[in-house]
Amino acid sequence: MQLRRRPLIRSLLAACLLAQGLPAAMAHGEPSAEPAEAPAAAVAKPSAVLFENVRIFNGTADRLSPPSHVLVVGNQIQAISSTPIATPADVNLVKVAGAGRTLMPGLIDAHTHIMFSSMSKLAILTSDVGFVNVVAVKEAHDTLMRGFTSIRDLGGPSLGLKKGIDLGLATGPRIWSSGAFISQTGGHGDFRLPVDLPARPGDFSHSERVAAAAIADSPDMVRQRAREQLALGASQIKMMAGGGVSSDYDPLDVTQYTTAELRAGVEAAENWGTYVAVHAYTPRAVRQAIEAGVKCIDHGQMLDEPTAKLMAEKGVWWSLQPFVDDGKSAFAEGSPNRIKQKQMMSGTETAYALAKKYKIKTAWGTDTLFNAKEAAQQGQKLAQMVRWYSPVEVLKMATSGNAELLALSGPRSPYPGKLGVVQEGALADLILVDGDPIANINLVADAAKNFVVIMKDGKVYKNTLR
Repeated sequence: MQLRRRPLIRSLLAACLLAQGLPAAMAHGEPSAEPAEAPAAAVAKPSAVLFENVRIFNGTADRLSPPSHVLVVGNQIQAISSTPIATPADVNLVKVAGAGRTLMPGLIDAHTHIMFSSMSKLAILTSDVGFVNVVAVKEAHDTLMRGFTSIRDLGGPSLGLKKGIDLGLATGPRIWSSGAFISQTGGHGDFRLPVDLPARPGDFSHSERVAAAAIADSPDMVRQRAREQLALGASQIKMMAGGGVSSDYDPLDVTQYTTAELRAGVEAAENWGTYVAVHAYTPRAVRQAIEAGVKCIDHGQMLDEPTAKLMAEKGVWWSLQPFVDDGKSAFAEGSPNRIKQKQMMSGTETAYALAKKYKIKTAWGTDTLFNAKEAAQQGQKLAQMVRWYSPVEVLKMATSGNAELLALSGPRSPYPGKLGVVQEGALADLILVDGDPIANINLVADAAKNFVVIMKDGKVYKNTLR
């Protein structure tokens, strides 16, 4: 009997190993395709890329460097020099003739929903989740090709996509995933139909079954749902603390969750060495979140001056989006969602003014939902930030600034190393721009034309100079 069970045990073990990206042969006791210790002569040389004659925007400086050379070995920047760098003999080297172009860090979008950005709301709620994943794989590829080498995903079933990208099965940015966003009943993350309410005890909605959202209505349930996301690999926790535009039940002025419920999520995150970010627009929702220990407020377009001052005093991050009413919307004119959208957008100018006045740590993100055309305008939305900041301030925010926010995940950060800068020892997420983006910020709006090289983790994904 025991002998007959061994093949089953081996098959189960093989499946587990494959899920972790390990060779199935290891489960059957078969020899690996590669010897445990290869002879020295058979060891592959590390890949290397030498950028020659480039001007560097390093992510923190106010101006470009003099003509320089940058050597990338493996996935790190090994050397930066104003004089030519000797060609290493022990690497497989590719040279890139910069010809005075600008080398800069890969861009970072601090607020995305990559699973939901390029499909309509109806399609997402009614399509097979396999199709949603296929669309998201394409969006991940397009995001990287726009020069965004890292994103913070604040709600949605993106953990599987992240794993696929990390294993090299798909092309896309580094993802700091929150997993399912956590919402109260009737909150911004509750996408159940009215006919689904009241919910039967123990029932899970479609969005919950596919790990897009998690409904929790008590401190204990919030704690459990947060722990589930952390167990599955979330880098930070996302909670809904106030009303939203795209949700159907809640007006913008609604405050969601109690301090005790928010605090339960914060405690769960802090026990894992990470933090909670919340969706909130109003002073009351933001103040309650700060009282609970939340480290990052996303949106906040309707904040008042005392609340902004409190954020500055507490060192809370403000992840703002450049929402302005240009007449283009995924919502029908006159619909309740469109009315809420206009109400929210009317506060954007004041929000940026307050963030600047009180020198609040401010991040930039797009938060595109349900709109493929808008998702493709990621770079344009970054360039639009010159409405409130200088071009170099915009570039700093989308590189070293957003990297500082990503670092709040602490030990839960999935990618150890320094990002958002061009400096020796940093991870090699780099863009070679055909021009000077400090002098012309609109270069980032057209990545297809102006980003001639895109590198993530030392690997070149685009090179039009060959």
